[in-house]
Amino acid sequence: MKRILTASLLACALLAGVPSLALAQATAAAGTAPAAGTPSAMVLTNTTRILSTLESRRAEFSKNRAALSQFVTTEFNQLFDRDYAARLVLGTHGRGAADADVANFADALTSSLMQRYGSALLDFNTRLQVRIKSETPLRGGAIVKVSSEFLRQGGEPVPVDYLLRKSGNQWKVFDVMVEGVSFVQTFRNQFDTPLSQKSIAQVAADIKAGKLQAQASGNQ
Repeated sequence: MKRILTASLLACALLAGVPSLALAQATAAAGTAPAAGTPSAMVLTNTTRILSTLESRRAEFSKNRAALSQFVTTEFNQLFDRDYAARLVLGTHGRGAADADVANFADALTSSLMQRYGSALLDFNTRLQVRIKSETPLRGGAIVKVSSEFLRQGGEPVPVDYLLRKSGNQWKVFDVMVEGVSFVQTFRNQFDTPLSQKSIAQVAADIKAGKLQAQASGNQ
């Protein structure tokens, strides 16, 4: 059960930032709607749209996984800073790497993630109550951390935090932490050994071929 929840949280978090239509209701009811243009507002707006679409098209997506894959990939590419996150995942292996190699690695990682976890969105409970706890500027405001938590009936709250940076004029997510576990750090650890043995291009090719897979945790 925990594994399914984690996969669902990861899929939703990687798409937009926070996971429930209830967020809009709860935030508005509390009278604390985030100011327009802020990272929290971006998270709120996009999540509401994404989860509304998932709810209204659930039957269609259940029958047509290609349509689900296209929807997930489009939203992910729009809202997630893929290349910046890829450089963070590459860590020291990405120093001096060409932008084309980083983009290729980002494509491979994205494809693997969406294939592995995209379908988890169909099992996600859009009726969960969620609240934004805080928005914290970091590095002089260049990065913002949005902290939230999922309120599950009969279960402990699940903390989900997001790191965002400006890409052009848009705030984009580049890291997600579910229960304190970082998306970037998890995959950096996972791919460290392969990247020590092969080039970035070779590791990307192995991911695309299914020889390597992005896993949210070691027991998934």
